[in-house]
Amino acid sequence: MASWTDLTGQRDAIELLQSASDPVTPKGLTHAWLITGPPGSGRSTLAYAFAAALLSREPGGDDVTRRQVEARTHPDLSALSTDRVIITIDEVRDLVRNAYRAPSVGRFRVMVVEDADRMTERTSNLLLKSLEEPPSSTIWVLCAPSEADLLPTIRSRVRSVRLGVPTIDDVAELLERRDGVAPDLAERAAREAQSHVGMAHRLATDPGARQRRESTLRAVLDIRSAGQAVVTAGRLLELAGDDAKAYTSLRDEAERESTLRSLGVEPGQSVPPALRSQVRAMEEDQKRRATRSLRDGLDRIMVDLLSLYRDIVLLQLGHDATIINRELRPELEEAARRTTPAVTIETLEAISVARTRIEGNVAPALALEAMLVSAVR
Repeated sequence: MASWTDLTGQRDAIELLQSASDPVTPKGLTHAWLITGPPGSGRSTLAYAFAAALLSREPGGDDVTRRQVEARTHPDLSALSTDRVIITIDEVRDLVRNAYRAPSVGRFRVMVVEDADRMTERTSNLLLKSLEEPPSSTIWVLCAPSEADLLPTIRSRVRSVRLGVPTIDDVAELLERRDGVAPDLAERAAREAQSHVGMAHRLATDPGARQRRESTLRAVLDIRSAGQAVVTAGRLLELAGDDAKAYTSLRDEAERESTLRSLGVEPGQSVPPALRSQVRAMEEDQKRRATRSLRDGLDRIMVDLLSLYRDIVLLQLGHDATIINRELRPELEEAARRTTPAVTIETLEAISVARTRIEGNVAPALALEAMLVSAVR
């Protein structure tokens, strides 16, 4: 549910937005907000909790409104998110059009844009026009990793709320309280996810995700030659693909069933020619989502490898109090003995370069091979 209690480690931000959304005596409420913070800090969760409070007429919010916001069915809420690489200009154009409608049941019309950093400059300029001349009853809530990810002209027209990285203890406590995860597993998931709330939830509740992560780290630790590096690069790409399929397959199947049902096509029935273009459009969206999911999966692998070599360099320097991958301690110590801190730092730099290359659309297999060969050398 879109609730303040789904957040952890963000007390100052919560207090600020609770005060601004108070239906009786709002303090500091403005027409446009930008919530920034690192991945997993709870940007979207905070945005929808804020939206639920703005749409409710009761102090502190009400359960009906929160459920409607959670389901994205509230008539005065317009939400834009994407699993693709960019947010399209047509999507923003529709959102801006909705922004000029009067609220139907709530106090405001609330427009939430997740991943606002995925807008091109042209698309951002379209949104800018609405921010410059906003309707008095419309509140915009944008989410992005940092203020620098948006145009300066947009940054100048929003009030920023910055989120920090929650502590491992905070994330573990949330998993225990919200998801009923056992304390030991919650701590391990929060630690291995490096306080990324969404990833910690997945590691805590999906044994397959935990297995794929461990397989990734062990495969890299076992590399001894350039040939092994090339083979392992292919294995990492396969693991990222498996992770992406596990994440998207159920959603794609449910989306297809829902779309066919809405078009009046019964299960097992062939799609009439007049409706095939709509089904193809859905399938194209799913392909783009799969591409984004694969890229995100590869980036998660890179983040896990950064944690691995961070642990190794800490062991080499004699500072092992904050080891992330404690369950691999013997393997980490062996890897630390085989090389020097300088070489390990070079490997960390190679991983960072690979992340940049993949984000820049370099073929993932080539980027992974170059990274792992550099690590061996």
